[in-house]
Amino acid sequence: MKNSIILFLLTLYCLTGFSQTKGSGYPINPVPFTSVKVTDQFWGQRLNASREVTIPLAFGKCEETGRYENFHKAAHPSPDYKVGGFSFDDTDVYKTIEGASYSMQTWPDKKLVRYIDSVLTIVAAAQEPDGYLFTARTMNPQHPHDWVGHERWAKVEEYSHEFYNLGHLLESAIAHYQATGKRNFLDIAIRYADCVERSIGDKPGQVARVPGHQIAEMGLAKLYVVTGEKKYLDLAKYFLDKRGYTARKGDAFTRQMHKPILEQDEAVGHAVRAVYMYSGIADVAALTGDEAYIHAIDRLWDNVVSKKLYITGGIGARHQHESFGDNYELPNLTAYNETCAAIANVYWNYRLFLLHGEAKYFDVLERTLYNGLISGVSLDGGTFFYPNPLESDSKFKFNRGSTLVRQPWFDSSCCPSNVSRFIPSLPGYVYAVKNNDLYVNLFMGNDAVLDVEGKKVAVSQSTDYPWTGDINIKVSPRSKQQFTLKVRVPGWVQGEVVPSDLYSYADGKKLNYTVTVNGAKVDSKLEKGYFAISRQWKKDDVVKVHFDMEPRVVKANDKVEADRGKISIERGPIVYCAEWADNDFDIFSVVINQKPEIRVETKPDLLKGIHQLKTTAQLLAQNETGRLQVKDVTLSLIPYYAWNHRGSGKMSVWLLQNLNGLN
Repeated sequence: MKNSIILFLLTLYCLTGFSQTKGSGYPINPVPFTSVKVTDQFWGQRLNASREVTIPLAFGKCEETGRYENFHKAAHPSPDYKVGGFSFDDTDVYKTIEGASYSMQTWPDKKLVRYIDSVLTIVAAAQEPDGYLFTARTMNPQHPHDWVGHERWAKVEEYSHEFYNLGHLLESAIAHYQATGKRNFLDIAIRYADCVERSIGDKPGQVARVPGHQIAEMGLAKLYVVTGEKKYLDLAKYFLDKRGYTARKGDAFTRQMHKPILEQDEAVGHAVRAVYMYSGIADVAALTGDEAYIHAIDRLWDNVVSKKLYITGGIGARHQHESFGDNYELPNLTAYNETCAAIANVYWNYRLFLLHGEAKYFDVLERTLYNGLISGVSLDGGTFFYPNPLESDSKFKFNRGSTLVRQPWFDSSCCPSNVSRFIPSLPGYVYAVKNNDLYVNLFMGNDAVLDVEGKKVAVSQSTDYPWTGDINIKVSPRSKQQFTLKVRVPGWVQGEVVPSDLYSYADGKKLNYTVTVNGAKVDSKLEKGYFAISRQWKKDDVVKVHFDMEPRVVKANDKVEADRGKISIERGPIVYCAEWADNDFDIFSVVINQKPEIRVETKPDLLKGIHQLKTTAQLLAQNETGRLQVKDVTLSLIPYYAWNHRGSGKMSVWLLQNLNGLN
């Protein structure tokens, strides 16, 4: 069993470029993203922007803002250096190399390989002889960064980020190793991991510490899979098992140290840290077979999806500590919804799908991906959001800048560099395989060659999703082959906004779907949210899937105080918003009809091509005498992900329908 689990995790990390492992024996095997070539306009545009704009910009900012200079200084430490910036600035270098490594596996680039090698020469020179690599201390050991303390690990449970840096170093080095076959970066990462492994624990001479900012757990699990060295898995599990038992126990506000992880049942504290930890729990559970770990993250997932998830898939309600709020605390104007938290939410839900094989996890993943995640990067790939609120008055001040405007970089720039590492890996989420089951999880134009029961199967999709619900899937095994194609039927098709009662459709519509194979209609019962087609497939078999796609009216659970009396509107996987640029009136004073009729208009030249929604509404305003007047208006809505591309102004996802929403 242990061997099969290890093989499974090897395939799990295909998302960072590893070849698909045959016969893993574990529930679901990922498909390496290098096996899937995206061809459609929607995601193709995003992938090109990442390669041509986002990654080069991130490298340029690492140069411009002194990220590389920190490594230079660490190679030649001096008591005269003033250590500024953030203690986690090293990770911007690591994450950008990670994204570039993913990109190079799809678009080989010798010039980029040479550039990264030049950066790694600088990084290697900064590493201390015993493997310690942390420029915030090493460049000036006598006067290190204010957050790190005068001894190693002294403040790692607070703000030093020594283990956080380790996690991103590992993730990046493994991606680079797979992309290039070179060990220069991987060996650097292993030396730092060994330094931590020797220092941390309950043995004599060691200190008991856990990460103040989680992600090392994910990186260490990945390193175990790559090297086969169990000490890395043991350290990842130590970090998790020891949580709640060290000197910082009781700290829930930022670091999830208030309880041991097996007792946690509510998502609290810093949202990114929390969900990175939940992903790490899933990784360690898969490697060890620890059922208690799986039960713990299942409880936490239920809490998030039923009480703490925004309609956009964003998480993290509060600016204070960038944290989850209380149950049902989901404000709109002040919502934080950090871009990094959306990325972490995708990682977590993907791992839960691999463990459980249920479509509901991809329903949450898809909602997050199309809304709360890509809202964090501009359409051209060159500017970013740190928070992603669901309402803007163009006045509210955020803790990452003043009013909300997309920025090319931030002083704390975890979000831009995180976007640069995530987007190139997207093709790996489209398909998955379990024995003779082939899962179709996301819908986008692509050509893929997949391994099903040890045999190559060519699969291609053509679709205008997310704008239409028509998907053509061509299946071409090399010879006739029996297997089951499992097509996800999204929750939004089945009348379920999210897998809970947190949101519900309020328009009484019922959507349908149809599936045909070579023109003949197919009937099948859904299995865990998947339409299963078992047959002997032959070359150029064509599956046509049709999902009815109409604008839908959504209401929130009455316990969500911020959304009472309001509705949101979505179509397919896309959440819409009203923005000032499309409406020459105050969108905060609009009241939506009780039974709105919503029409769809194709706008190929607007915001890289969108489907815009329009509906009649009433505008409430006061005349010069102060009397209330009502005026009929046409309200225009755009996809939430595309807002703030035409200047700063008012925006809202939730729109007033009942006047009690004014309270």
